[in-house]
Amino acid sequence: MSGSTSRPLSGPPSRKSAHAEALEAALDGVGPLARQLNQLHTRLWYEQVHQDLTGPQFTVLSLLDLHGDMDQGTLGTLAHLDKSTAAPLLERLRRRGLLDLEKDERDRRRKLVRITESGRHLVARLAPGVTDVSDQLLDVLSVEEREEFLGMLRRVTLRQQGS
Repeated sequence: MSGSTSRPLSGPPSRKSAHAEALEAALDGVGPLARQLNQLHTRLWYEQVHQDLTGPQFTVLSLLDLHGDMDQGTLGTLAHLDKSTAAPLLERLRRRGLLDLEKDERDRRRKLVRITESGRHLVARLAPGVTDVSDQLLDVLSVEEREEFLGMLRRVTLRQQGS
């Protein structure tokens, strides 16, 4: 590298540049940590909950089980799904016999969604495993820390959904 002014790759500089500090802050920020948490959650989900039912699918079925029949738009809002995600997800669950979709007789543009008995049985069977996955992810925290952590996550996500 004759004539090059670049630093050799053999070791860190004696003083961090603003650029290096910014990169380190970015790598230690919310994005990489959220991705790692999601990867851990996904791995545990597929190992311990269900390989054929995703988290969003479980959420949709659970919401229907808890709140009863509802229109597709309301369900998408409660499950935090955009329209382009909700429609194919609901169709996959319908094909599996876990929910029924039908047009609203009063407003033919609306689709009503209803969980089937098979869907109800599946979420009842999987719910303990879903709780176990959360417990395993957070087992390094005390009960108070878990409540605080989850509360902060809810506060951040609710604030962002409102904007």
